[in-house]
Amino acid sequence: MSCKPNILVLFYGYGSIVELAKEIGKGAEEAGAEVKIRRVRETLPPEFQSRIPFDKVKDIPEVTLDDMRWADGFAIGSPTRYGNMAGGLKTFLDTTAILWKDNVLYGKPVTFFTEASTVHGGHETTILTMSTYAYHFGMIIVPIGYGIPELFQTTTGGGPYGATHLGSKEELDEMERKIARFQGKRITEVAKAIKCCNK
Repeated sequence: MSCKPNILVLFYGYGSIVELAKEIGKGAEEAGAEVKIRRVRETLPPEFQSRIPFDKVKDIPEVTLDDMRWADGFAIGSPTRYGNMAGGLKTFLDTTAILWKDNVLYGKPVTFFTEASTVHGGHETTILTMSTYAYHFGMIIVPIGYGIPELFQTTTGGGPYGATHLGSKEELDEMERKIARFQGKRITEVAKAIKCCNK
């Protein structure tokens, strides 16, 4: 068995969360991972879906349970919704009971990322609400801590909990990009260490 880890970057959303997912994926690839970037299926009613910019994710496949089984490590992201993950991500995670029953994700590392348009819009609480699933699956939560200098310097997104984006503009600033790539590298390093130990 190869020690090269498979990393699944899974997200819900259509704005800067897409860019964060791509940067995390780049960081994971640079660290030697095989990467899949996947989105969850939209669950909002049709009258809301007409306003969603689907073109931003049209080339990103929807996640399947087989993608979850494939992965050795995970980066999971959602924009904040009143301090919680978005309903679309929660709906998908609620369908993963078979993975829980079969202990498929037990011992696998996971990290989280988010975005919000305001400073106090719920960055940390959103990451914490996403992490509750990891406890029930027996996963290993991998924060980024203060592992790179940009986390001491950023005035926008990013913190010890994970990569984030702050602001109404979808474009990430350079520090946010570096933090996201670092998060991809970190989850890859942890996933690789676990996979190699279990060979």
